Amino acid sequence: MTQRRGARSALRDFLQSEASGGIFLMAAAALAMIVANSVFRDGYHHLLHTETGPVLAAKLGPMTPHLWINDGLMAVFFLLVGLEIKREFVDGRLSSWKQRRLPVIAAAAGMIVPAGIYLLFASGDATLWRGWAIPAATDIAFAIGVLALLGSRAPTSLKLFLTTVAIVDDMGAVAIIAVAYTASITGMAVIAAGLVLGAMYAMNRLGVRALWPYLIGFMLLWYAVLLSGVHATIAGVLAAMTIPIVKTPGAPDSEESPLHRLEHALHPWVAYLIVPLFGFANAGVTLEGMGLEHILAPLPLGIAAGLFFGKQIGIFGSIWISVKLGIASKLRGATWLQIYGVAMLCGIGFTMSLFIGALAFPENPLLIEEAKIGVLLGSVASALVGFLVLRFVPQHASQAREELAQASEIDRDGDVHTIEDQGAASLR
Repeated sequence: MTQRRGARSALRDFLQSEASGGIFLMAAAALAMIVANSVFRDGYHHLLHTETGPVLAAKLGPMTPHLWINDGLMAVFFLLVGLEIKREFVDGRLSSWKQRRLPVIAAAAGMIVPAGIYLLFASGDATLWRGWAIPAATDIAFAIGVLALLGSRAPTSLKLFLTTVAIVDDMGAVAIIAVAYTASITGMAVIAAGLVLGAMYAMNRLGVRALWPYLIGFMLLWYAVLLSGVHATIAGVLAAMTIPIVKTPGAPDSEESPLHRLEHALHPWVAYLIVPLFGFANAGVTLEGMGLEHILAPLPLGIAAGLFFGKQIGIFGSIWISVKLGIASKLRGATWLQIYGVAMLCGIGFTMSLFIGALAFPENPLLIEEAKIGVLLGSVASALVGFLVLRFVPQHASQAREELAQASEIDRDGDVHTIEDQGAASLR
């Protein structure tokens, strides 16, 4: 028997967790910048790069707090990302092509256009080409956190759409990390990872519903992937695909589903500890000694322009074209200006962009610092302008009515139905 947790849904819990977690992330990033430019800057950098553990992989060398966060804790972040992706495709807003059509189109355009703009700035330097994917990402926690500051001025349809686009965006970022930023492969480690993954899949097929065998498998898979040459965080997404999920129509928060249970257990740890720790460890840029030549260099300018201009052009443009061509329906209870504001918020690349920046230039600390500047500039500009647009544009005339209807749908079904879904339902 499926159970409901009162009148709550997984979707509503997810949105609230991401919103408050995004505010924690903003605070952690701001603190990192303050510390990195204060009398404590040497201690900040020393703390992050102090040797604290054994050599787990030759390519990494001795483990440091920075490596434990980026290669260890972030694997748990990617495990949660994988769980969210699987939930949405099996039991959520991406479970049918009609539901996923507009988010997929918007996310794809929102990755391609920023990458193209970045390459225009980096075209004269082949070294910079490796950073093409940095402005292609959207930070769901940061963006939802900004929306939370707007309160009722941000329609639920926009929050849901932003969440869905960011999840599809995460899928693209994971694929990019696995393919574009893997320099060499260690065959035996890949075989070991495949065996562990196969065992986890077999547990799923055999009906194992306890979580602890999968968590042990996740840790073994993480170490095998770490040794393989593929970035260790990919283990999180691969492990998530093996976690059993029970379809729960009408009861979206079933306690019977291992995937839902693990997702709920991980959310507070990721939102309030892991992601803020990552922000604190990676956002601190010491500006002393950096002149305009560094800030206006092709790398930071390309990243900032890709995030600020590329995201809004790609996402808003693709939505407008899709609606005008009849490919998809316009978002309920939202004006075009509000949709444009959310497209701007998608330019907040922060967590994933910083992560990809570190992978793109592993042997060049100066380029990593310049990439951080570009990510910060583009993300902050997107957040500020997107916030102002959504704060001051007129609201949709039917927004209040739509808010009540969509809130009821979320609590009843754990989902919000599009106009197309409602039309299909009326034919059944």
